[in-house]
Amino acid sequence: DVQLVESGGGSVQAGGSLRLSCSASRFYYTSNCMGWFRQIPGESREAVAAMDSDGSRLVAKSVKGRFTIFIDHVMGTLDLQMNSLEPEDTGTYYCAASERSGICALAEWAFTYWGQGTQVTVS
Repeated sequence: DVQLVESGGGSVQAGGSLRLSCSASRFYYTSNCMGWFRQIPGESREAVAAMDSDGSRLVAKSVKGRFTIFIDHVMGTLDLQMNSLEPEDTGTYYCAASERSGICALAEWAFTYWGQGTQVTVS
């Protein structure tokens, strides 16, 4: 199994920025797709962005131009830089990793492993 741990959540005013980090128990991003999802209580989990092992990226329309997914090669983490945050971005953000190489999509079915989540609140 792969253990995923998110960090970097918090509270910020609209227009502000936050950076989330996901640490994997192994350097999983070198061989598998990893991504970020978010969830508001009472709603289904929504895909935000994903990055495949070849560096290709998928970004949801709702955050395109504001959020960037990337690998921090110094820290060895999968990060999500979130700029121009809006109240609608509030939610619990989850890091996810795919079990199968060659599959990467903005969909829950593509991912097997999940972190415990980190809260982002935009007011």
